[in-house]
Amino acid sequence: MGKQRVLSGVQPTGNLHLGNYLGAIRNWVDRQHEYENYFCVVDLHAITVPHDPTTLANDTYAIAALYLACGIELDDSHIFIQSHISAHSELTWLLNCITPVNWLQGMIQFKEKAVKQGENVGTGLLDYPVLMAADILLYDADKVPVGEDQKQHIELTRDIAIRINHQFGNPDSPILKLPDPLIQKSGARVMSLTDGTSKMSKSDPSEMSRINLLDPPDAIAKKIKRCKTDPVRGLEFDNPDRPECHNLLTLYQLLSGKTKEAVQSECGDMGWGQFKPLLTETAIAALKPIQDKYNDIQSDRAYLESVLRQGRENAEAIANATLDRVKSAMGFSKPL
Repeated sequence: MGKQRVLSGVQPTGNLHLGNYLGAIRNWVDRQHEYENYFCVVDLHAITVPHDPTTLANDTYAIAALYLACGIELDDSHIFIQSHISAHSELTWLLNCITPVNWLQGMIQFKEKAVKQGENVGTGLLDYPVLMAADILLYDADKVPVGEDQKQHIELTRDIAIRINHQFGNPDSPILKLPDPLIQKSGARVMSLTDGTSKMSKSDPSEMSRINLLDPPDAIAKKIKRCKTDPVRGLEFDNPDRPECHNLLTLYQLLSGKTKEAVQSECGDMGWGQFKPLLTETAIAALKPIQDKYNDIQSDRAYLESVLRQGRENAEAIANATLDRVKSAMGFSKPL
């Protein structure tokens, strides 16, 4: 029996930050040899909110380069750009036509983002989960790496697949495979530098809230020096009254590779004036290999394009086969 297949992706909306890396991509890298992996840059998702068309293409290639720089290996993984495979858009339309609107209106992330956009909410934001479902179902993915806050999207994907299978298939030969969430290990939930109760996010308007993977050392030092702390002497994990303390200790633990117990022993008696330089030094050292490799990859555009071309060819063969299977089951004629 072959390896199970994993599908995941990241939007090209701004630089990747430590939350993206420690909460997702590093886990992909650590477990990539266990699976057959398809990692895409989801540029179609990026336009569900207002975007800058002058930077979209460059941002897309930058994310692909960062996948490689973070340690994704091509022996086990395929890297491709979502919009380069038209099956993503076509399957989304087919799934739209069998997905009840109230399923989408009840999605938590739509409600949160719709409040921010007000009257300018596009249909794409409401339909975002169906596009995500198409992404997953096209590749017969067994597992989808997600955090707890994304489980609702996987549940919706399964509901859509069940609906397709029930309406157009038969129990002995399902049309679409039902994926399972691959929940990331605990301890990798990285919070904002300006608010220890909120996740680190690319959408936060403040650059001081996050450390980007490509931030130079002086920017990292500035952000850590100014990050939110508390007046209590001594550092500790898991105190609900000290969310920033827990977050910064967790960052140090993840970036240093030390155990929670070792970090508590090392840092428990420190003040912020002693700990912040230690965290700064550790963050800069941890990101330097990624930044060096990223710069090497970006300086060889032909190599990056060859990786994406090969990734598209491998992914497209699977995606088109799935799309043809769905269209046939739904009664469409074949091209003449």
